[in-house]
Amino acid sequence: MVKRSWTAKLLALVALVPAFVTATERRDVPPACNEKSIVGALPANASIEKVDFVESGNTYGEGPRNVLYPIQPTNLPDLCAVTIYVKSSPISAYRFGLFLPVNWNSRALTYGNGGFGGGIDWLEMGAGVRYGFATISTDTGHNSTSTDASWALNNPERKTDWGWRAIHGSVEIGKKVVEEYYKKKINYSYYNGCSTGGRQGLKEVQISPGSFDGAIIGAAAWYTSHLNTWVSKVGTYNLPLNAPSYINTSVFPAMAKEVVRQCDRLDGVEDGIVSAPEACKPDYTVMACDSPGANQSACLTPAQIETTKEVYGDYRAADGTLLYPGLSPGCENQWSQVLGQNMTSLYGLNYARYFLYDNPDWKWQDYNDSVLTDATRKNPGNATADNYDLTPFRDRGGKMIMYHGLADGLVPPRGSDLYWDRVVATTGKGNTTATQEFFRYFTVPGMGHCGGTAVDAPWNFAAQGHASSLGNDTWSVPGYRDPRHDILLALMGWVENGTAVDAFVATTWDKTDDPSTPVKRQRPLCPYPARATWDGKGEVNAAASWSCG
Repeated sequence: MVKRSWTAKLLALVALVPAFVTATERRDVPPACNEKSIVGALPANASIEKVDFVESGNTYGEGPRNVLYPIQPTNLPDLCAVTIYVKSSPISAYRFGLFLPVNWNSRALTYGNGGFGGGIDWLEMGAGVRYGFATISTDTGHNSTSTDASWALNNPERKTDWGWRAIHGSVEIGKKVVEEYYKKKINYSYYNGCSTGGRQGLKEVQISPGSFDGAIIGAAAWYTSHLNTWVSKVGTYNLPLNAPSYINTSVFPAMAKEVVRQCDRLDGVEDGIVSAPEACKPDYTVMACDSPGANQSACLTPAQIETTKEVYGDYRAADGTLLYPGLSPGCENQWSQVLGQNMTSLYGLNYARYFLYDNPDWKWQDYNDSVLTDATRKNPGNATADNYDLTPFRDRGGKMIMYHGLADGLVPPRGSDLYWDRVVATTGKGNTTATQEFFRYFTVPGMGHCGGTAVDAPWNFAAQGHASSLGNDTWSVPGYRDPRHDILLALMGWVENGTAVDAFVATTWDKTDDPSTPVKRQRPLCPYPARATWDGKGEVNAAASWSCG
């Protein structure tokens, strides 16, 4: 597999001949790959949009028409591709897709979405189907990019589809379609999602504890009412553009290097990665513009230094109540996700415009703390996943792995800390060990939002988006398809064999997104609050030199 840019891959895929064949074109199509074999599983409000047989080695998807996921998987195994249309209300509907492999492992795997985006993620489904899963993905009821929420304007039913109903219905109906198609019960059902996908997974576990036997929850945007308003709040710290406190995005890389210089060693080893951000208190006075010899293109004024304190600081109410935690030191390379533009991030701005107030003219200058109060009260779409009592999921044997990159500059890692702490307090009655019997949380030093790294940190462990970011025919962790390196295989071992996930290994390569290059670093990830500790003598880039302590 040769790594190519997304643009090059898209152009190549658009030029491909149709990558499926109909039953009349091929005699050895599995008898079940037709509408008659699955229509009996559908409720009255659902219908079949497409059924296609995909021959081994070919591709499938919707190409550029799917604006969120235009890249199609290639080199697929023999499978049946199904698209279902569900009328969710008189003014809303959603679609979901299934890949039903000829060589099925008797399991189902559902994938989540990203941001406000709408689209069936055929590419990610292609990664999952190579394990043998029947894979499921929904478009959440619309077709849009991750920041476009205009589809929600004055349509509460579409908001509900995005909030929870599309993923719930897709799982519920999708599993029935799988069983009808194979004429066999699903042995185990799994979930893999990050960001909005993490929120979707948490929400589904909370409202329907029987949907999944195991769930992987990444960088979850679970606190919709507070996170999406925090996004606006933090953006106002660095606006307007002509304010003395405004920091240009061009300075962020220099700030990131300075944080590494000051905080790298706090975990006991200098490796260019901030692994203990909670102990890091960046002192930006060393970058002061009035210092002798200061680089005037990458320095900070006193007013700008005050801005950094606000960004790292918690968002609190007037009475001191925590509303949402701020960003952690070490994520400065991703500050441009929420800072530095001529307005606040569209994740916050469009949430207010199209979800909360149904007013496209709402401006970032209108933000004040009453917006968060309104968001909490209205909770449009019932999207917020803030139920901390996971007892029903636990008691039926469910297992969950949550993870968050510590260099995430879009969804603050301490938001996942907050959810974990509240589950420990609620479900675990304050007992961390008891909570870890079914729910484990892993932080990933140096990893950005959902994946990738700016500091050569080990980041790939087969979570959502990891394989597909390496290519359109990739799955698991290339060269390391085993439970020690693959979070999905590790979760399966926990669910099906009772092998608790005490650690798993993250990988990166000389070129961070090209597994054809040599492995650069591997490191174990440990269940929170433990962290990986170097033995002080082994090769620092080898996983064997680290242990959880």
